[in-house]
Amino acid sequence: MAETAYQTQYRREFIAGFEQRQSLLRDAVTTEIELKGNTATFLIADSGDAEAVTRGVNGMIPARGDDLTQTSATLVEWHDLVRRTKFNIFASQGDGRRIMQMTTMGVINRKIDQDIITQLNTGTVTAGATAIAGTPALMLRAKTILGVNKVPFDGNITALITPALEAYLLQAREFAGAEYVNARPLADASLAWSDVQKIYRWAGMNIIVHPELPGVGTSAEKCFVFHRTAIGHAVSPETIQTAVGYDDEQDYSYARCSVYMGSKLLQNSGVVVVNHDGSALAAG
Repeated sequence: MAETAYQTQYRREFIAGFEQRQSLLRDAVTTEIELKGNTATFLIADSGDAEAVTRGVNGMIPARGDDLTQTSATLVEWHDLVRRTKFNIFASQGDGRRIMQMTTMGVINRKIDQDIITQLNTGTVTAGATAIAGTPALMLRAKTILGVNKVPFDGNITALITPALEAYLLQAREFAGAEYVNARPLADASLAWSDVQKIYRWAGMNIIVHPELPGVGTSAEKCFVFHRTAIGHAVSPETIQTAVGYDDEQDYSYARCSVYMGSKLLQNSGVVVVNHDGSALAAG
């Protein structure tokens, strides 16, 4: 005869697993709401680096045309569908319907960021060979390149960096020291990587730490410093569509999240790729 009959207690509330569930980049790029069709066309207009002229000997001012470039982003439909039977939800721990809704939204929000990152990664302007950001010099080099390219520092510059690059920057007084910055990133841990967008500013740039950049945690990380108007992002008017429901015939519940979107590199000179070695700080 057994002397014990232990009971297992299951917590009613579920604990969300570690993953990015919100888009961190949608507000950092130029977004166009596409009302109809599968293509959104962005117009880039400038003078073509024209120079002022003086009046000609005939008394006329020489005329010129503006440099107008149309660049299109093609919208593609993206979906995530979760389905569980009623018995599965009844017999399982946690709020099954809520879990489905949470995870499907996360999948689509991550896809939005990956769509934008893919276009950032097509940029051909780099801050040089792969380096370790032992000082802020690597980031300042990228900023200087943008300045040379006549990109305005008007509050719309974003530095999209990996957790490893942030960790190196936090060890530099010029980045984290109170004598250099008003916001103290070492004192405010909430400014680090989060699954909701949080931004802090340094050297006129909006810093966003992102865990899903190309090569993250390796010796070939790719970070990006870019202007908002360098990347176009087109979405349907509904932006993100969510649907939850129940099928009586087959006795299952479902949660679906969908988005129609497309992103495009609009101005190559407005994106600087920062090649970084983050392998020393990656988990062994």
